[in-house]
This record gives sequence, structure tokens and C-alpha cells, in this order.
Amino acid sequence: MKTFLSVHHDDILGQITMFDRMIFRGHLLSFFPKNAFLRFLLSQKVLLKNFGWYVQSMTKILKDHVQQIAQKAGREVIYLKSAMTAARGKSKEDLAGEIARRDGISEGLICVFSTVENCMSFEVRGNRQAQKLEVVRAARKCLHYYFYLIDREFGFMHIRLQSWFPFQIQVYINGREWMARQMDAKGIDYQRYDNSFLEVQRVAEVQRMCQRFIQRKWARVLDAFARQVNPFLPLLRKAGFGSYWWVLDQAEIATDVMFRKRPTLTSLLPEILKYAVTMFSSDDVLRFLGKKLHGNFKGQVTTDMKRRPEGYQVKHRVKGNSIKVYDKWSVLRIETTITQPREFKVLRVIRRPRKKPIRQWRPMGKGVGNMVRYFQVGSQANSRYLEALAQVQQRGKAVKELDGLCQPVTKDGKRYAKLQPLSRTEREVFREIVSTDHVIHGVRNRDVREALYGSSEGVSEEEALRRCARVSRILRKLWAHGLVFRVRNANLYRATLRGYRIMSSVLAFHHEEFAEGYAKAS
Repeated sequence: MKTFLSVHHDDILGQITMFDRMIFRGHLLSFFPKNAFLRFLLSQKVLLKNFGWYVQSMTKILKDHVQQIAQKAGREVIYLKSAMTAARGKSKEDLAGEIARRDGISEGLICVFSTVENCMSFEVRGNRQAQKLEVVRAARKCLHYYFYLIDREFGFMHIRLQSWFPFQIQVYINGREWMARQMDAKGIDYQRYDNSFLEVQRVAEVQRMCQRFIQRKWARVLDAFARQVNPFLPLLRKAGFGSYWWVLDQAEIATDVMFRKRPTLTSLLPEILKYAVTMFSSDDVLRFLGKKLHGNFKGQVTTDMKRRPEGYQVKHRVKGNSIKVYDKWSVLRIETTITQPREFKVLRVIRRPRKKPIRQWRPMGKGVGNMVRYFQVGSQANSRYLEALAQVQQRGKAVKELDGLCQPVTKDGKRYAKLQPLSRTEREVFREIVSTDHVIHGVRNRDVREALYGSSEGVSEEEALRRCARVSRILRKLWAHGLVFRVRNANLYRATLRGYRIMSSVLAFHHEEFAEGYAKAS
């Protein structure tokens, strides 16, 4: 069976599959049951009428704690008046990266951003029917803190903390940052571009190393980050409200196929994108993600192609999860993004009263305990997608040949003009030369003239000579470009093997592909 790696073996350095961007969220679940926050306030001897004063004082303590963290590290807290996102031109991540480069920070806190954003919090409202105050959850806006840092193990990352109850926290980690740190520690050479690796020594060893990342005790790791920024965790535990429940809110599992040279990938990429858009059906996309199309399926399967700063990408979406293909310099990346893990299943041990435990496949939750299964689902989806791309036929050589026709050439010391393969005149010449009528004997100047101008009856001698000279120049250009050769001792031309292949392809493109693409665009 042909695989993508076997088909392009000579052009590929290796392949690595690893987590890319990961967003963890911490939830204080003990606050969510009905009246749970009220019980917390009572444990702190806070009356509901003093709710506003209490939460503001807690926010003030948190603000002072953030200032102390920044001052201890010699960094600053920067207030952002408006949202900073990549869609608006510059993200917080970009700004933090600029500050790190400007100040030469290689480890530790880079800066802290504070900005007002939407959140879910608690409020105390009056209940007219019950004639009393009560605690309710409600949407509001509050200050959020973004701690950007370069961690000794995880590299460039950030922690986002909500300044009001229930102090929701988010930790962003990039698996490629972790890989770079590990390779540096082991003395493994690599060449990096953004968050991808163009070349890696000892690929097999690096892939095995990634398993350690997946199998980390993530609840412990994330708790350690939370303790650094949230000063209230000891208080919450003492009050019996525990600590954060950690979930993997979004995970990208990316397979990078490292090509030896960028031109090789760029010549292949247009065909990959076209194949992904036109050939992969909804059934195929579901199969890539480990599912089957059945009568009970409720949802949409969509495919689109968009332009990115670096190039184009094709993305397939199914119920909030997606799989996409794009390039990063000389790397072809297949990337599965999981935001709705319940669309997949994980093998669970089900304990039953007075019976032996059984193992069953159950819908997968977001808990960090499912990290291994997240990686299995993503890497298997990428593998299936990549193997499907093994059917793509490379047309880069044909494109290169076509580009060559559009350039002037010099033959036997004489310069000949470029061809215009899609012009009407030269298309008609191509059609006449490759016609089956001239396969045996070849094509004459007269045959081409009749194809371009029709019958010569009623044409003046001067115009007939002009037409003959023009056709002769066209045939000489085709000869100079290697598309035809002249039959010895005869005024006849025949298509070369290369010429037949190129001219037939140009005619096929004009009649089929262009018309089809135009119809779709319309």
C-alpha cells in the first residue's frame, strides 16, 4: 500500500506528531452548586448586604498581589484599553514577544497585561417575591490579568486570571515550545521556524520524548502555576472549597512532515489543497475523525479554503472539532483541533455494586486525565488524512514546464520570443499539431494556416504571404521551445513527446479545468 511518506520518501526528512497550542482552564467547581457561594460567604462571616464591599476588597488584594509579582521580577503591569487580537492586527502574544526580545528576557516573567473582558461571576440581587437578598450567577465584565512568561520547562506561555469570583484561570502552553527546550537540553540539533521545526536530528528519539509530555501529572503542573498567581487558594481549601478542576478546553495535535526543500513542497501544495477541497466528501471527513456517517447524525460537515499570511489552508469542521492542512515554509502540517471531546470515546472502567468492574467506551470529557486519549484521537486522525493525500498526483513539473514556455529562449545562438499558451492563436496551433489527422505524416504550414484563418480563397497574394510568414515564425518558436521537430527533407513538423504532453495538457486545462473553475466561481 502506498503511503504519503513512501510516495515522497526522497523529498522528506521525517515526520513528528505533537501537541501544538493547548488551552487549559481551571474551574472552582465547589462554587457552582446552588447556594454554594452563599455558604462560602457565611464561612467568611460575610453578610449578603456586605457582598459588594467584600468582593471589591478581595479584588484589591489580588491586584496588590499581581503588582508584587511584577515588582519582584522587575517587570511592569500594562493596562490595555481595548482588546488586542490577531484579527485586529496585533495580539497580546505578539506584544509580549516584542517586549521579551526588546529586554532580552530568556526566562521568567515578561510582563502582565490587565484588561476588562466578559466573564461569569456572582451577584447579590433582591428577590421581591421572597423579600430577601440572594446570590445568582450572571454575566458581567471584570478585570483579567495575563501573565506572560518564559518558563524553564514549557518556554513561552501565559496564564490568564479573572479578578472576581470564582477566579477562573486559563493556562496556555505550546507543545512545540516544550520540544525545543527538551532538544536543547539533550543536545539535539534542529532548525526552527515559528512554532514548527524544519529539520530535526534523531527524529525517532524526539517522537519518543514527546510521550513524556503527554503522560505528565497535569493536575499537579497546573496547580503549581495557579498557586503562583492566585493568593486565595489556601483560603478556599481551608473553607472546604478545594482547588481547581482542570480541563483541556482546546487542544491542537499537529503532524509535521518536514520536506528537504521548500520548492518541492510549494510545487506539490496546490494539488494537495485542490484534492482536499474537491475530493474529500463528508463521509471522508467523518472517517478521518474516527466517525461514520449514519442516519442519526445531526450536524454539519463543512470544508473551506482560506488564505493565511504564509499561504493557503483547507479546513474541515465537524461539530466544533476540525482537521486542516497547510504549509509552514518547508513543513506540510496536518492539524486536528479538539474543542468538543464528547464527540469521541474513551475506554473507561465502570464500577458496579456487587459486580465485577467492566470496561466500556464512553464519551470523552475535557478532564486533563484524558490527555493520552486526546493525543491518540488527534494523531490517528492526522495519519488517516495524510494517507489519503498519498493519492495526490504531483503536477509541479508540469507547472514548471508551462512557466518555461512563457520565457524567451535562445537556440543555436538565436533568441526566440516566449509563447502564450492560453492565447487563442497558439491554442489553435496546438490543437492542429496534436490532431490525429497529422499523427502519421506531420503538420504543414498550410494546415496551420487553414486552422487559424480558414480557406485562402479570395485572399490577396500579399496577405497570403503575410499569413505564411507568421505561421512559419510560430512553428520556429515551437521548435525552439522543444515542442516540435522538423521532419528531415520535408516541410513537415511533428510534436515531440514533451510537446505532445504539454500541448495536450494546455488544451485539457482550457476546456475542462478553466471552465469548471469559472462555473464554481460564478
